[in-house]
Amino acid sequence: MAASAKNPPDLSAPPARTRRPRVSAKGEQTRAGLIAAARTLLAGGLSERFTTRNVAALCGVSHGMCHYHFQDRTDLVLAVIEDIRPEWIHPLEEAVSAPGPFEERAGRVVELLGRPEGAELSHLHSALHWHALNDPRVRESLEAEYVRWRDCFVTLFRVLAEERGGGVDPVLLGEAVAAAVDGLAAAESLGSEVDSGPVLRTLIRTLAAGTRPGS
Repeated sequence: MAASAKNPPDLSAPPARTRRPRVSAKGEQTRAGLIAAARTLLAGGLSERFTTRNVAALCGVSHGMCHYHFQDRTDLVLAVIEDIRPEWIHPLEEAVSAPGPFEERAGRVVELLGRPEGAELSHLHSALHWHALNDPRVRESLEAEYVRWRDCFVTLFRVLAEERGGGVDPVLLGEAVAAAVDGLAAAESLGSEVDSGPVLRTLIRTLAAGTRPGS
């Protein structure tokens, strides 16, 4: 007790950091492999084959190892949704947020969206939509991704609103363009030969021109 009184704890010292459990590199590699296997099965269009057992088999690990990383197949689908984010949302966010006036940013967006979507990503989106219809957790997660994706177009028109000093409803215009992009993507997935680049460029320019004062 005397020793404690002579040397009280230093309350000004920062608290000791709690050590987080380290995740082994092998564990991260296994998890990534399971997500890759899940992507392969989902993109294959055979939803009946998308089970944790089949994902584990394709990855070359035990079924128990799959459940060590993912509780069920819904967890796997959610991981795939997160895994593809850098392939379709991040590039759009970067195109909109990079410096430049509205016209320049819109040009980057049109150029990006005018590129054909890869077959795997297209099939994955279709599979994810199917799972969203049958699983509320998937639906909530996928809708959150689309909210983030649509917000890119709203952000684009906010730039226009700042340049014009008013008279622009960025939410209405952004959502309109997002809906058009969805429609074009659906048409392309069915084999339509619509050239989305010129269509989007015309749409964005027309909407922007229609917001000029006195128009």
